[in-house]
Amino acid sequence: MSKILIMLAPGFEEAEAIITADVLKRMGFDVTLAGVTSLEVTGSHNMTVKADTLLADVNTVNYCAVVLPGGLPGATNLRDKQAVLDIYGNGGIAAAICAAPLALAAFGLLDGRTVTGYPGMEKEFGNARYTGKFTETDGRIVTGKGPAAAFKFGAAIGEALGKAADTVMKGMLVDGERG
Repeated sequence: MSKILIMLAPGFEEAEAIITADVLKRMGFDVTLAGVTSLEVTGSHNMTVKADTLLADVNTVNYCAVVLPGGLPGATNLRDKQAVLDIYGNGGIAAAICAAPLALAAFGLLDGRTVTGYPGMEKEFGNARYTGKFTETDGRIVTGKGPAAAFKFGAAIGEALGKAADTVMKGMLVDGERG
């Protein structure tokens, strides 16, 4: 199974959602954008994205990972979404970037884990070990620091699911020559 669910809540960080989805699609995953409250979801920078489906219509059994973009209030709007626990409980990956690890912490999924996220938000991440690195993978938990980390965050999710990201990252010029 190679289906990944990205949850879009009002106030989500647009770059984190779209870049992550793009990287995962390039890696060969089937990515579904699910609107938490509606099909058209406005992000934290007033850009509206049309989701593929409503979260309420998603059968979580079909997914191997759930991805939570950050942004505020997007991350707080993801806090109590059962789909996170359903996918993780079925052996899937739970991934969150920027402020969104707070939603994983609300379920206790970060207790004792090594994580990253947006600087200053670590107090919201419960009993986790915060590093401040671009990405962290601890078991089935993948976290990312913020918008600039979205490319590597997407790659880390794919790698946690057993796919190599080198070719995709090189093709996208991630860490490539500048100037």
